[in-house]
Amino acid sequence: MTGHTADLVVLGGGSGGYAAALRAAELGRSVIVIEKEKVGGTCLHRGCVPTKALLHSAEVADHVRESASVGVTATLQGIDMAGVTAYRENIVAKKYKGLEGLLAARGITVVTGVGRLVEGPAVSVGDDLYRGTDIVLATGSYSRLLPGLEAGGRVLRSEEALALSEVPSRVIILGGGVIGVEFASVWRSFGAEVTIVEALDHLVPNEDVTLSKALERAYRKRGISARLGTRFASVSQTDDDVTVTLEDGSTLVADYLLVAVGRGPATADLGLEGAGVTLERGFVTVDEHLRTSVPHVWAVGDIVPGLQLAHRGFQQGIFVAEHIAGLAPVAVPEHTIPRVTYSRPEVASVGLTEAQARAEHGDRVATYEYNLAGNAKSEIIGTAGIVKVVRAIDGPVLGVHLVGERVGELITEGQLAVAWEAHPEDLAPLIHAHPTQSEALGEAFLALAGKPLHAL
Repeated sequence: MTGHTADLVVLGGGSGGYAAALRAAELGRSVIVIEKEKVGGTCLHRGCVPTKALLHSAEVADHVRESASVGVTATLQGIDMAGVTAYRENIVAKKYKGLEGLLAARGITVVTGVGRLVEGPAVSVGDDLYRGTDIVLATGSYSRLLPGLEAGGRVLRSEEALALSEVPSRVIILGGGVIGVEFASVWRSFGAEVTIVEALDHLVPNEDVTLSKALERAYRKRGISARLGTRFASVSQTDDDVTVTLEDGSTLVADYLLVAVGRGPATADLGLEGAGVTLERGFVTVDEHLRTSVPHVWAVGDIVPGLQLAHRGFQQGIFVAEHIAGLAPVAVPEHTIPRVTYSRPEVASVGLTEAQARAEHGDRVATYEYNLAGNAKSEIIGTAGIVKVVRAIDGPVLGVHLVGERVGELITEGQLAVAWEAHPEDLAPLIHAHPTQSEALGEAFLALAGKPLHAL
């Protein structure tokens, strides 16, 4: 077996892995990244980036349909899926080429192959052994399926849905979380009939219930059906369609079924347990510094329990690289990580929901909801929505929750308010440019500070 050494060996070249590699190289470490497919991982090639490209195509289609409302004469002649695919693939190709160039410029060695962790610590790839002073595990996640439900034919996971070469006439989506509602938004904008089946009582059930209800109203208005509080029982398919049977005995028929019931940690068959790494329900057990049970072996991203978000992986990769280098990075608390669902309308949040805040602080919680109908820029772009801010009475902002078009661009201000434990009274004097949607956040802070301007 041929041996190779580096200061840092990273197993997995996705968001968390390449962030760790880039930061470590920036700090003067020699770095080897081992990736079984392409650097950039799921997020760049089969997740965040290509799905957002699809969502932009869908947004343009909606804008053409609605153009007469703003005095523009235009006609939507149809959806050219070959053109949509070319647009999406071009975006991914540019970002992939840029990432490859960035890794090369930092002197990082990229090895293509399936790696397995072995004692040392080291990673074996075929007949080669890559030994590092430290190892970072960053192998990402995979699309989950329910027991007894297999992908294939007319049963799709997000990967197959992304590559679909046609616009289905009818589609059923199993799961009303982020992935499910984003694909529902795309397909409805492309002209499909969409039904979401969600076992819990609300869409995006991890969000504040105010946002969930607002999204449900918006989806009903768009003609997207939702079967909430309903569980899947079985599925059958023919060459022409798929039939989904629910636990209440009812059936749904469509061209395709998308299974969007979440993602699991990609830790199987990597030699982790054999090398001494402790796993729990497939996730890697880590301490507050992201160290595993094996000295000099760290884990970041989707294989670590918590939010499965690319930007969380970035932050964790940077954190570990700096910790290894002897710096003293500050860990970002999970509740201060912003979350965005890129549907139409968008859902964005950070911090505690109202229910979580009341469970933690009891009655010493105040909330304020500002309707985007009162915001000039929101009226201009034609979006309804809500800004909801949760605070501790006489205390800091605990959560910021938004629903409406483009509100994902506002959530960073919410993150700053929550992470810095700012009081609404601290934020009220700050100026928000007019007319912008950010003014809606400013209005909520003003109201919670006891001096609302544009609200009674």
